[in-house]
Amino acid sequence: MIELQPNALCFGDEFPASGAPCLVHVEGQGLTITFLSDREGVVGHTESVGFSDLTISAGGLDHNQLVASWSGSVEQRTLYLKSPELIRAFRQAAPAHLNRPLEQAAEQVRQVRQRHRFVWGLVGGTVFAVILGLWFGSDVLVELAVNRIPIEWEQKLGESAYREFLAGQDVMKEGIAVDAVKEMTQRLASQVPNNPYRFDVTVVRSDVVNAFALPGGYVVVFTGLMKKAESPEEVAGVLAHELNHVLRRHGLERIIKQLGFVAVVSIVLGNPPGLGGAMKQFGIELMTLKFGRAQETEADTTGLDLLYRAKIHPEGMITFFQRLTEKDEGRVEWLSTHPMSSARADHLKARLAEMPKQQSEPFSFEWTKVRDALGVSSGSAP
Repeated sequence: MIELQPNALCFGDEFPASGAPCLVHVEGQGLTITFLSDREGVVGHTESVGFSDLTISAGGLDHNQLVASWSGSVEQRTLYLKSPELIRAFRQAAPAHLNRPLEQAAEQVRQVRQRHRFVWGLVGGTVFAVILGLWFGSDVLVELAVNRIPIEWEQKLGESAYREFLAGQDVMKEGIAVDAVKEMTQRLASQVPNNPYRFDVTVVRSDVVNAFALPGGYVVVFTGLMKKAESPEEVAGVLAHELNHVLRRHGLERIIKQLGFVAVVSIVLGNPPGLGGAMKQFGIELMTLKFGRAQETEADTTGLDLLYRAKIHPEGMITFFQRLTEKDEGRVEWLSTHPMSSARADHLKARLAEMPKQQSEPFSFEWTKVRDALGVSSGSAP
């Protein structure tokens, strides 16, 4: 005996509330419905219904089934077709007057599927967000977010804060001190392979011993730092350190961490444009971002390497940082955001000792004349 497998359910008053399993065949003029008895595989009676008697809609728990209704000999009957092959055969054989209700049913199915995809996407996004939440604070996630931010947007961010800061400062637009800083910066930048930044350097009259670089390559040097330095190599050491904060995108990393989880998820999932509005909350805070220990060490090491490639004596970076630490005991503003520990100094000394000896090249300006122009007498100690 051939075992028959039902491919539809039929509902009506004479059938159980759960429906009667049946085997449906699509014929030329309609459907042939074979009802199966209570005993598995045993054939019951067979009925035929023409296409002209059918009313079509979408239904089922997920609205993904084709529902055909008609008035039987005794009562109203409803047939639920779920098999894709059976539905396809029905559509191919159905006459023209059923095209519109079939399209309406198909549209309902598409809408249900879209809702399902949305719900599953929402669930998946929520799960992903939870995972990111567990990972947040890890360098891997922050780096992933930073890498999604184009250099152009980073430059716009830095420029905005840069212009806002300079609007309230006494900017030196020309003179030997300005030329000296520009020469140092150009000499360092020329040794950066595939440099995506155009460093814009400004000298500001202030007794603050400080210098900083904003995201995008905007650099500010205070005259207080230049007055404190005993040689141009010391200032170049500070600049090399700051430029490498930019090149390594350390500022962006700190901003991403401070922006919080939602902003990071938005950037990682491909919505960097929303970053601009979120970053407006920082304003001048961009210039006082405190870098992590790993970032400071990286800026030290890569800064030292950059000085070496530019043939600027790297020892100036170490001696200047050490001297500030010893004399000012951490009270200098530059040291409040760039603490120079003895361990970091020892690390740089060891790295410098490993470098091959080379002949440094002097700058074109005289440092004594730069200091004189800044109002530092030749006999005064820094």
